[in-house]
Amino acid sequence: MNLQDRLTQAMKEAMKAKDSLRLNTIRGVRTAIKNKEIETGNPLDDDAVIGVISSLAKQRRESAAAYAEGGRPELAAKEEAELQVLQEFLPAQLSEEELKALIAETAAAVGAQGPKDMGRVMKELTPKTRGRADGKLVSELVRAHLAG
Repeated sequence: MNLQDRLTQAMKEAMKAKDSLRLNTIRGVRTAIKNKEIETGNPLDDDAVIGVISSLAKQRRESAAAYAEGGRPELAAKEEAELQVLQEFLPAQLSEEELKALIAETAAAVGAQGPKDMGRVMKELTPKTRGRADGKLVSELVRAHLAG
């Protein structure tokens, strides 16, 4: 079963369970996927769907942080709950140790010498971490690895 079929199935289950948060989150994902398909003119494969879900998850993380900073814990909690739903459809997240090992391996493979090679490392690394790690964290760890 592909990812879009899993989303459809989960949406049906959320309807039956009358779980409005889950239902609205999944509907939002399906809408974002449909918009991306219209934009590209082609149906999306699982990798592209993971990209869409990853960007939605990033938005939820940023919104939750902004709401928490702004003293709106109830809205931050809602964003966190939606993030949990989104993460069900993403591949298992890499731990920081796994990420550091992957960065070291990739840096060695491209022959990175220092911070000036960050672009080359990120170009190779991004497809390996898409949907499995936050891009901002990956960028920070690559910068730290190349600097040290």
